[in-house]
Order: sequence, then C-alpha cells, then structure tokens
Amino acid sequence: MSAPQTFGHFPDPIPPSDEFLTLNFSLSTQSRNQRWRNYGLSADFLGDYFSTFFPGDAQGANAKETVKASVSYIANELLENAVKYSDSSLNLPISITLRLYPEQIIFEVVNPASPTSVDVYQKFIQLFLKSDLGDLYLKQLEATAAGLGESHMGILTMIHDYDAQFGWRFVPINDQSGGIWVTVRSSLDL
Repeated sequence: MSAPQTFGHFPDPIPPSDEFLTLNFSLSTQSRNQRWRNYGLSADFLGDYFSTFFPGDAQGANAKETVKASVSYIANELLENAVKYSDSSLNLPISITLRLYPEQIIFEVVNPASPTSVDVYQKFIQLFLKSDLGDLYLKQLEATAAGLGESHMGILTMIHDYDAQFGWRFVPINDQSGGIWVTVRSSLDL
C-alpha cells in the first residue's frame, strides 16, 4: 500500500472538542494475556469518565448509566481489536481518544499493523459495506457458533446494538518497516 485508503463514515478533520481524553498503550513483549485485563479496566475508566457529563433526568431515565455502559463496551471492543491485530514487532503504541460533543461521542483508535492483517481487515470492511447489516449479523453469529473463522462480532454488535457508525483509514508508516497505521473512528449518538 503506497497511499492512504479510507472506508466508511470517516469525518476528516474531526471537529474540535472541549472535552476529550487520550490513552496510549505500549505493545511490549510481555504476554498480551497478562495485559488483557488492563484494556478492560481502561475501557471502564473511559466509561466512568464520560458518564460524569450525564446526570439522570426527571423521568427516571439514567443517561449517566447508559453512557457509561455504551462507552465501556465500545471502547473495550475497539481496544481489544487494536491489540489483537497490532504488529508488536513495530514497537509503536496503540492510542484511543474519545471526544465529547453535545449530541455524540467520537472514538478514535490508532494501531500499527502488518500488511497481512490489513488485507484481511479490508476484505471484511468491503464485505460489511456492501452487505445488509441484519443478514451479515446473522451470518456472522452462525459462523461464530460453528467456530468458523474471524467473527468480527464486536464491530457488528456495536453497529447493531448501539447504532455506532464506523470509518477506517489505513496509512503506510513512514519508515522501512512496511507497517501500516490503522485508524478506526466510531461515533455514538447521544
């Protein structure tokens, strides 16, 4: 890949936000299993942090708890995918940034990946973009139940259950590694 490639809903540039938070993670040689819990804790922290901007309302609906659960789930899925598909040999960090706006939260996760992983990911994205979401969701549920291949259920669940929008950008890393920066943007309407 020599030029950036963009797929899906990828607003660029992202509008400025007064409320945002970025976390960076190193991809050390330490076992991913030893660090896996830390990513879930980080996602829960993001959910807790952003939920403080949403008190409960007079009708008893608790926007705070809804935002907390939604942000935690989406951030966890995005982080897990970034870790799972990152190329740790590149010795580059993963970052997640959340930006709060009056009517939405934008998630952005950036990770380094190998060309092989990017090829597989782009094939799924192209399938996703040309498929009916409901049909693809059911097909992937069946494939997961049968233990067949990559399920991509995290992305499909975020879209199906949370109405999240997704966009992807793939940009070559400017060095001799052959690696690719993968940027995933997801927006959650509030």
